[in-house]
Amino acid sequence: MTLRLYDTATAAVRDFEPVHPGKVGIYHCGLTVQGAPHVGHIYKEVVFDVLRRWLERSGYEVTVIANVTDIEDKILTKSADRGVPWWAHAYEFERELHWAYDVLGCRPPTYEPRATGHIPEMLELIEQLIERGHAYVAPDGSGDVYFDVKSWPAYGALSHQKIDDMEAAEDADPRGKRDPRDFALWKGWTEATPRTASWPASWGRGRPGWHIECSAMAGKYLGDEFDIHGGGLDLRFPHHENELAQSTAVGQKFARFWMHNALVTTAGEKMSKSMGNSAVVRNVVERVRPIELRYYLVQSHYRSVVEFSFEALDEAAKSFQRIDGFVTRAVEVTGGVESAAELPADFVTAMDDDLGTPAAVAVLHNTVRDGNKLVADGDSVLLRETLASVRGMLGVLGLDPLAEPWASRAAGGDELTEVVDGLVKALLEQRQSARARKDFAAADAVRDRLKALGVVVEDTPQGPRWSLAATTTTDEGN
Repeated sequence: MTLRLYDTATAAVRDFEPVHPGKVGIYHCGLTVQGAPHVGHIYKEVVFDVLRRWLERSGYEVTVIANVTDIEDKILTKSADRGVPWWAHAYEFERELHWAYDVLGCRPPTYEPRATGHIPEMLELIEQLIERGHAYVAPDGSGDVYFDVKSWPAYGALSHQKIDDMEAAEDADPRGKRDPRDFALWKGWTEATPRTASWPASWGRGRPGWHIECSAMAGKYLGDEFDIHGGGLDLRFPHHENELAQSTAVGQKFARFWMHNALVTTAGEKMSKSMGNSAVVRNVVERVRPIELRYYLVQSHYRSVVEFSFEALDEAAKSFQRIDGFVTRAVEVTGGVESAAELPADFVTAMDDDLGTPAAVAVLHNTVRDGNKLVADGDSVLLRETLASVRGMLGVLGLDPLAEPWASRAAGGDELTEVVDGLVKALLEQRQSARARKDFAAADAVRDRLKALGVVVEDTPQGPRWSLAATTTTDEGN
């Protein structure tokens, strides 16, 4: 079975054929770095990280471009409220974004261009649109430049809308527009914003509109035609619709596939910063391990809405702990194996079917269940093959606890972790000595003390093994 992906533009799952055989170019829209990312933001990063891993596993050379929007109205507003320069505000939360996708095991893009670093490319694209009659300078002297949506009959193709059925956004600034549905390519500078947040242009000093930046950067790094453009479903209109119009209006073919992941919701509503800090990634990973949060996101199909709740998150953590426990026990018995070169056929079929992670995760759990039966019998060729298969599947999903970045974190990259590990092992040795002399009360006391500290002890044929208990709480505000 060849890889098939859902294309938003055609509203169909179809065979994936890259522009250049053996190579795949992906552009997915990064964040507007206005604040700390929450789970809804990072979901897109996880989805496209899994896509990249599967494409590479399938033999493709993959280039991933993901931009950073570091100049935008919300950044200017929030930085002013804080009393800090807009560029310092943007950089602070750009670093927070990097921390978030790193902590969830997402590999960095091949390149991550900033909007402010590509003003010349945007100006060139705007000039081409003006020359071709698809954009105009506002006649009011504001310095604004707008895309003329009625000049491009294909406008609305991505979101499957007709221009005459569209309405202007309620918060759209109507100044200087021929049509209220026209969108800004360039925003003229006013004294209400810092002069540093503006650049010179032949039609007037200002800053780029949100949509033009992605057209400019995608074209610069991936060419006039590339394979996949993606992002959250909320970007389909107007952001991606506007990108498509701008780029095709200057003669580019642009993206062959448009991939949109569904939203993460809470109580049926789109997750947003207005909901507070409970779902901010940095806070969520204080409740569950980052690898468990990643598993929670991976187990859903990328086109299905994820209804976020801490109860569901805790259940997912327990589910992953069963997988993690098998890997740990199997390694203890076998001494460890490399991940398999070939994966179960059902897993491959699931992943080739529009990145079907729910079915793929089901194959993973079935394999772990069979593997658990083998562990009790000791080392065997079949156990080694099963462990290798499990590691291979986990690797595709970015969840292999024996691979980076999880392996280094589990090994404890600092002295404190080594000290804690040594102290727990010393207590376990005391417990073993007490059991050997049949002082079971003393042995139980050691175990109870460790349990009270959140350390779970499991007796195995290879000796006692310890792990940290999963954090549980009923307060969803934490």
